[in-house]
Amino acid sequence: MQDMVTTPPLAAEPALEWRHGFESLGPEFHTPLAPTPLRDPYWVARSDAMARQLGLPADAWQTPHVLEALAGNRVLAGSAPLASVYSGHQFGVWAGQLGDGRAHLLGEVQTPGGDWLELQLKGSGLTPYSRMGDGRAVLRSSIREFLCSEAMHGLGIPTTRALCLTGSDQPVRREEIETAAVVTRVAPSFIRFGHFEHFSHHDQHNSLKKLADFVIDHHYPECRSAAQPYAALLAAVTRRTAALIAQWQAVGFMHGVMNTDNMSILGVTIDYGPFQFMDGF
Repeated sequence: MQDMVTTPPLAAEPALEWRHGFESLGPEFHTPLAPTPLRDPYWVARSDAMARQLGLPADAWQTPHVLEALAGNRVLAGSAPLASVYSGHQFGVWAGQLGDGRAHLLGEVQTPGGDWLELQLKGSGLTPYSRMGDGRAVLRSSIREFLCSEAMHGLGIPTTRALCLTGSDQPVRREEIETAAVVTRVAPSFIRFGHFEHFSHHDQHNSLKKLADFVIDHHYPECRSAAQPYAALLAAVTRRTAALIAQWQAVGFMHGVMNTDNMSILGVTIDYGPFQFMDGF
């Protein structure tokens, strides 16, 4: 794991307006740390549409500093990388503590439209929550995530987005030796069901309330005026999740790891590990 390094903005680096809402929840929610550098990174894929939505200049892809930052080799000025902790049920069994085992949340960026979107690097190295993993993603599965998340967006189905994909010839061992990659993912929030389960399981009710209040204030403000705001939050998340899965069924999408650590509190498709689209008959 890399120590946190604050890097000054460079003249060629895009100026972004950052805030760090999730970081403000406190140390029980996350560990601050920088990504692990990726050897000799190169561009594999980039989404110009997502870049425009974030307000990145048209020539951002030509800037070596952007490539280095989105491969995890330097910290973007204003960002504050961290890995979050959560728990969850996997395939119907309580799996205990999980967390961002190979992902780093950089913070929230304000778009020209006024929205705030979180940027996250996936495949960016070891964290305290990596368990037996190596903290890396491979090019094969990263290409699948880039393509499918952007396809789901094109289909009008709520999903995380992919800003870009960087690759490296750095070897990664899976069933055989593959090469490493980092996906830069974008979403209004990466909070999952498992974040709530983590604090509930450990009877950390103050932290659980803090998390619920954060989600209501930032993403479900209409629940605040309800007679029972937390029950209203549960109902709203349930409705969004049910609507999302109905949309999956409509296009034959099958999420291969639909566990509570892979379910978004916002009802968006997240974590494209094993997945498939059913053939039409």
